[in-house]
Amino acid sequence: MKTGSRQAVLTYAAEKWQTMPDYPFEEDFVTAVLRHSDSRKWYGIIINVSYAKLGIIKEGNTDILNLKCDPIISGALIAEGKALPAYHMNKEKWISILLDNSVPMPDIAPLIDISYVLTDKKKKPL
Repeated sequence: MKTGSRQAVLTYAAEKWQTMPDYPFEEDFVTAVLRHSDSRKWYGIIINVSYAKLGIIKEGNTDILNLKCDPIISGALIAEGKALPAYHMNKEKWISILLDNSVPMPDIAPLIDISYVLTDKKKKPL
């Protein structure tokens, strides 16, 4: 089973949504943003943070993936231990997923898809 890692997420985003990461923060070539090609809205961001900042008692840093998520789904994911309240984002509408190979990519991929759809350019009614 393929584990969730930075590279697995970036490969999935490129293959499924034809998006490549961009690095919008000056002199920061680690924080990777995934954007819609049309609206340029973020649907994901990969950040490297210390476990301590996430409230996890463990030494070192890890990559995390922040995704937009329906609050009902995010509550269930957090309760099951598959996600954390979003780091540095709106905790009601975003979640963080550890990319330290502890969450299988088959669990992460549908969440990327949900985030992509939730952040899609809104269509105006006819």
